[in-house]
Amino acid sequence: MMNVNKTDEDWKRELTAEEYGVIRKKGTERPFTGKYWNTHDKGIYKCRACGQELFLSDTKFDSGTGWPSFTNPINLESVELREDRELGMVRTEVVCKNCGAHLGHVFNDGPKKTPDGKSASGKRYCINSVCLTLEKDTYDK
Repeated sequence: MMNVNKTDEDWKRELTAEEYGVIRKKGTERPFTGKYWNTHDKGIYKCRACGQELFLSDTKFDSGTGWPSFTNPINLESVELREDRELGMVRTEVVCKNCGAHLGHVFNDGPKKTPDGKSASGKRYCINSVCLTLEKDTYDK
């Protein structure tokens, strides 16, 4: 259930043109260009549009794709997975459950272990940097 109810004009005022194109129109930033694709800082990645906590930095890994990739969301209740049949293929879109922001896609080619050796889902949550903000050093492992 979405807790944020804004008009398209509200979103256009609050987001940059690039953020709006990705977050509200399901676009994709170019690989290896986003702010967080190669970031290794500790913290919590939040939804740029509404501040919902989405991913811990401990679950971030280098997938070689040029986008931030995570093995698991903080809580499966913070994201919604939707079938995406655009571009002539079947994929699974990842959406912020709080505001409906398009975040990216999830694939079944992720690692079975997190970078610190904990069990992981085998999923690769491939998320656009422009959809995220990083709140650094906000938690202890």
